[in-house]
Amino acid sequence: MLRLTWLRLVFGSAIVALGPTLASAQLDAPVGASFRNVDLHIDPTIVLEIRHIDGALLSAVKGQPPVFDDQKSFTLRIDSGEVAMSPASLSDLLNHYTFAYDGAPLKDLTVTIVGNQVRQKGTMHKGVDIPFTIDADISATEDGRIRLHPTKVKAAGLPTGGLMKMFGIELDSLIKLKQAPGVEIQDNDFLLQPDRLLPSPKIAGKLTRVRIEGNRIVQTFGKGTIAKLTLPDPKARNFMYYRGGTLRFGKLTMSDADMQLIDANPRNPFDFYPERYITQLVAGYSKNTKSGGLKVYMPDYADATRGASVPTPTTIRGTTGTP
Repeated sequence: MLRLTWLRLVFGSAIVALGPTLASAQLDAPVGASFRNVDLHIDPTIVLEIRHIDGALLSAVKGQPPVFDDQKSFTLRIDSGEVAMSPASLSDLLNHYTFAYDGAPLKDLTVTIVGNQVRQKGTMHKGVDIPFTIDADISATEDGRIRLHPTKVKAAGLPTGGLMKMFGIELDSLIKLKQAPGVEIQDNDFLLQPDRLLPSPKIAGKLTRVRIEGNRIVQTFGKGTIAKLTLPDPKARNFMYYRGGTLRFGKLTMSDADMQLIDANPRNPFDFYPERYITQLVAGYSKNTKSGGLKVYMPDYADATRGASVPTPTTIRGTTGTP
């Protein structure tokens, strides 16, 4: 039997592979993930405002670790957390992904918040295009979905007694479930499944509460509690922390992962764009910890695209300053 020779350079817990990596049953083990105050870009206009999340990255491919550069290579399991989304981000999510297919029954959707209700405006295609407005109460179902229960409906500017009265038994076929992932109609209610709405990263977790807070739709997963963490930089307020398991990023593979991505500007949430994180990485700097972990300081994505960078620590009179 031909036996291959593997050569790897090991720096702390980071492994630089100079040949194919050694197969291991632990490669696809969950990687603990804890985020605090992170504005996570799904695309240039859609932002998931993560107040706090504790959970794990689960590899999508057996025998392969999660790949930081590929948001489709893992599922973000949320054990406990709270996230928010603006009406503008939700509108773009529905228009750019959920109903972005030929023949979609709903288009040109705009979501706003009016008091404690969600207002949806758009165009409904039913032989002809019909403009509509729906005001709905929002709540969480027992099985972890978002329920939008209409209390006022207007179509073509005329009030109706409800969607079922207007469209009859054809309402259930109005939205093609196979092409509109995560959306279902039950009687007059729209049901949205959070773990199927986002294109990537895919999320998994039990939604337990949803509410209107100011101009945001806020979702609570699990008990919503915040885990106590031992961090490489315990003073950091806005960060993404990965611990345990194997994590691949760029040309590196980190075993027994211990990496904290830290917002260099703690005055506002950490503006992070996974698909373009290299821009932020190049504009920042990293430091190894005594235990072999890694602290990575980055500017916000918006700042990095403007050419801003994070000054590296300077050595003055033999003392190295750190943020």
